[in-house]
Amino acid sequence: MAQVYPFRAHRYNPALVMPERVLTQPYDKISPEMQEKYYAADPHNLIGIEKGRTFPADTPQENVYTRAAAALERWIAEGTIVRDSVPAFYAYFQDYAVPGSNERRVRKGFIGLGRLEDYEAGVVFRHEQTLSAPKADRLELLRHTRAQTGQLFMLYSDPECRVDALLNQAAAAAHPAVDVRDEFGVLHRLWPIADPAQVAEIQRLMGPQKLVIADGHHRYETALNYRNERRAAGAAGPDAASERTMMTFINAHSEGLTILPTHRVVSNLIDFSLHHLFGQLLPHFDIGVHPFNDQRERSQAYDAFQSHFTEEWRDRSRRCVGIYAGADRSWCGEQAFFVLCLKHGADLAKLLPAISPPQRELDVVLLHQFLLGRCLGITEQAVTAETHITYEREVDAAIAAVDRGAAQVAFVLNPVAVEQVMRIATAGEVLPQKSTDFYPKLLSGITIYRLEE
Repeated sequence: MAQVYPFRAHRYNPALVMPERVLTQPYDKISPEMQEKYYAADPHNLIGIEKGRTFPADTPQENVYTRAAAALERWIAEGTIVRDSVPAFYAYFQDYAVPGSNERRVRKGFIGLGRLEDYEAGVVFRHEQTLSAPKADRLELLRHTRAQTGQLFMLYSDPECRVDALLNQAAAAAHPAVDVRDEFGVLHRLWPIADPAQVAEIQRLMGPQKLVIADGHHRYETALNYRNERRAAGAAGPDAASERTMMTFINAHSEGLTILPTHRVVSNLIDFSLHHLFGQLLPHFDIGVHPFNDQRERSQAYDAFQSHFTEEWRDRSRRCVGIYAGADRSWCGEQAFFVLCLKHGADLAKLLPAISPPQRELDVVLLHQFLLGRCLGITEQAVTAETHITYEREVDAAIAAVDRGAAQVAFVLNPVAVEQVMRIATAGEVLPQKSTDFYPKLLSGITIYRLEE
């Protein structure tokens, strides 16, 4: 049973700061260039807490974590960050353009607290593995600040959109408390929902739900580790602040939900040969060729290649992976973009015998287990260490990496469907690293949860 709670969020005071100058993207999406931009935007920018600067002279007494804690205390004391007067859920809408298209969508969810559950309890489910280094960093930050500034993105399944209807009511009844456009053009709006009847109804509707972590696996497991520390210290009862964590809940059936693909760029392979790779693939795949000899032909070939990665193509239920190896002419005698389409009637149970039936239906699993693993010899350990693989959201960037010689081959994918994520996660399985890219990201600092015990 999912237990969700309203809370008195700490939020930036709009009378003293402009939200667009102090809120940030999630910590793991902040590049060094973005970090400097945030620092320059406002002295109260959340970057000083979310992902502060480190210095060679840092000590156990003076470091990125102690500075984050001091900044948060100072900003609360001076009124830059204030606590809401009553507990509330927070309707959170994001109006955005789908990358690579002219389509606009509105993703609707709400922010609240969720009770921390071990995965074995069958309430919260993950869909990817985590790494130790990010969790160590986030845990040290949580120990010092006793605050959660970043959002956990949680999926739930409500085909009738009953919670969404309550969120729409709240949005229609008042002006948003936060109305800010981020650096990617995404409009973020927030409405507190404090009416006891509405709060109780949201809690009732969420009770039977299974929650799947879409984004924020490291933050969720950090919160679990902190909870366990507090329990071990004897400082936490069943209703302690550390037993709960801040979450943004989004309906998997929402029309505004978008998952983008993450393409694979491969390098450092010894004796890579497109001819040898295709020799291994031909028994199982039809290979579409889009050749070119000059820039005009390349543009036409690229457009034809990209047509395989549209919603219209995906609706045909044809499994496909794109391949580009640049100037390698070893297979068809011309430069070309290639599309591998799984042959009709292919026996996936024989092709991927160690993989569960739901996972066999994913292009990203087919790529990792068969093309990368069996054909190219890239082990799971090498994938985790990123010895051979890097990741790109944009097809153009993946292709450009090959053209400039930074990679040997690029693999282009269609996105995983949200239904597949939910089905695999609730079955207790995980996907390959970076299988999903939920867009847009949830802003850090739009609400803050202080673990005050």
